[in-house]
Amino acid sequence: MSLPVFLTNGAARDLEEIYDYVAQNDAPGKADRLVDQLEKVLTTLSVSPRRGAYPKELLALGIREYREVFFKPYRIIYRVIDNAVYILLIVDGRRDMQALLQRRLLEM
Repeated sequence: MSLPVFLTNGAARDLEEIYDYVAQNDAPGKADRLVDQLEKVLTTLSVSPRRGAYPKELLALGIREYREVFFKPYRIIYRVIDNAVYILLIVDGRRDMQALLQRRLLEM
């Protein structure tokens, strides 16, 4: 059974910002290909949503509601709720993840 995959507003904004950054600092064609590849990763969660690992920053706090998959260097953090996958965060893993996770996930 495949589950629907939804982007939250924050995740949609993340995807737009990634596209804009790559298009501006590299090339629009590369930005298109990168976003296409990220979207393919997102759609694979429809079939196997529980395959992702628990984000280590949240696991250290005992939080196991969120999972993540990687498309290096990007981390895609999501949650499965009521037979649907919600993408919450798509970010470069080299950023300050503790602050991002606190701001985007724990303060919801």
